[in-house]
Amino acid sequence: MLGGKPAGCPAALDGIAFVAQDTPLYQNLPAAAMLHLTRNLNRRFDQSYAQARLGELGIPLNRKAGRLSGGQQAQLALTLALARRPRLLVLDEPVAMLDPLARHDFMATVLAAAADDGVSVLLSSHVLAELERVADYLILLSRGRVQVAGEVDGLLASHRMLTGPAAEADRYADRPVVHVRRGAAQAHLLVRASADDPVPPGWEAHPVGLEELTLAYLREPGAAALPGPARGRNTQPSEVIR
Repeated sequence: MLGGKPAGCPAALDGIAFVAQDTPLYQNLPAAAMLHLTRNLNRRFDQSYAQARLGELGIPLNRKAGRLSGGQQAQLALTLALARRPRLLVLDEPVAMLDPLARHDFMATVLAAAADDGVSVLLSSHVLAELERVADYLILLSRGRVQVAGEVDGLLASHRMLTGPAAEADRYADRPVVHVRRGAAQAHLLVRASADDPVPPGWEAHPVGLEELTLAYLREPGAAALPGPARGRNTQPSEVIR
């Protein structure tokens, strides 16, 4: 990470920014004071970028952080992080407490930073609907162990949903089944299979989405973790999730 700089050294710390779930801010300080404080506590801080971004977002510099909306507070915390011009941005459940519009705007900013400035983003989130839009590499943790790890495109390509008669579901127990959902007439089996794998007679195969795949592994914590990163291009450590 960061060219192998020793952990905790000033050069490494300069390259990392962090936004926590509760977007910690000094509630009694106005946004302008938060910029001033952050600039003085860091060796690198782009003041003009921070002021311009807050202006674009309509966040008044003279308003106390505690009087901003939840979305505005999250954007202020993100602005303080991005103004440090990091190479790695670490986000811990950054949108968990936001409404859908604020969540969308927050993640749009993160995606723009990754695309325009080359910032690598490590995102921890339980908001599954966001992951398919923003993540290109997924690590799913369940009960203290890695259930799935790989590039999102590769993971989706290596799983299929089989739909067929419920009475025949047990006949395919020897297949690499991740999760089974049974109804009175039909069964749905999420299996590890590619588009080229044969489909059993009387069954249909459908592609899966990332939310569907993730929920299946969370419902089946005993499902064996994949043996390694999914097939696809090599992913460097600094691109863990972007």
